[in-house]
Amino acid sequence: MVKVKVLLLILAGVGGLVAIVEVGLRFLFGFGNPLIYIADAEIGYLLAPNQRTRRMGNRITINEYSMRSAKIAIKRPTSTLRVLLLGDSVANGAWWTDQNQTISALMANQLELILGEAAGKGSFFEQIEVLNASANSWGPRNELAYLQRFGTFEAQVVVLLINTDDLFATAPTSVPVGRDRNYPNHKPHFALTEVFQRYLSPAPTVPEMQAVYGEKGDRVGFNLEAIRQIKILTLAANTQFLLAMTPLLREMGEPGSRDYEVKARKRLTEFTQEQQITYLDFLGEFNDSQTPAALYRDHIHLSPQGNQKVTEAITRSLQFFLPQLLSSASTTPATPQ
Repeated sequence: MVKVKVLLLILAGVGGLVAIVEVGLRFLFGFGNPLIYIADAEIGYLLAPNQRTRRMGNRITINEYSMRSAKIAIKRPTSTLRVLLLGDSVANGAWWTDQNQTISALMANQLELILGEAAGKGSFFEQIEVLNASANSWGPRNELAYLQRFGTFEAQVVVLLINTDDLFATAPTSVPVGRDRNYPNHKPHFALTEVFQRYLSPAPTVPEMQAVYGEKGDRVGFNLEAIRQIKILTLAANTQFLLAMTPLLREMGEPGSRDYEVKARKRLTEFTQEQQITYLDFLGEFNDSQTPAALYRDHIHLSPQGNQKVTEAITRSLQFFLPQLLSSASTTPATPQ
């Protein structure tokens, strides 16, 4: 009887410890409640709509259109300046960036300051919205498919933010959804389950991805064509278009970009000139920084300092579009909220 009681006490202690760890992992780190993805035949995959979670203390909100943004009205009030930001994990910010520190949120804050000054001149918008349509590892063809599905949401400006790797991005695919642990399609029953699957067990192989990575043909050309199609869609919607590209950390300093990247960058520059696309290349600006490595959190994703630098440059460029937009807003009555 004594042994049974001891055994029960041990089991109760172990169970209590497991429960404490489970609660701690959930409420302190957000495990057990990852963002989930849905497969899509044209876009490849999307963040499932209407999600809210907190990961490592950072708040993440996904709206009804799979954007990392708050809920929006599909029809833009005429008194609202709306910018649509398209991109991959650099634009999205992923789990390491709080909702209020994403590039889209920082852009909205800076635009509010700029337009606050314009309000004194009699031309102003009452509200600023920077919508964030992005997902990890999206490339130009994913972003084009998203626009073809949902449109521009009546945004006055569309900003496409890519990085050097995106010039070589493969065609949209839904293969990773539910099979790659970075693209879960359901939530685990326990936080401990997610920790084990993500950090303690070998990454599952997805053999079909080899065919995706082995896409034949002129991949750079495919992505440039997608960017051209994005520009066509924005023009059809009477929307301004801005393209921006961040470099990889290894492109900083010497020896710099690899030969194939130099060629692809040259093609992109010539392409934007031919297509008359406003284009921001951050390679020079990042290289001119005293500590380029401080702009990155890893080889591709930006630190808060890097996000701020990108935000400031994009916002400066958007000011070239503002006079026309401000003039339009000042002569059009506001739509009732």
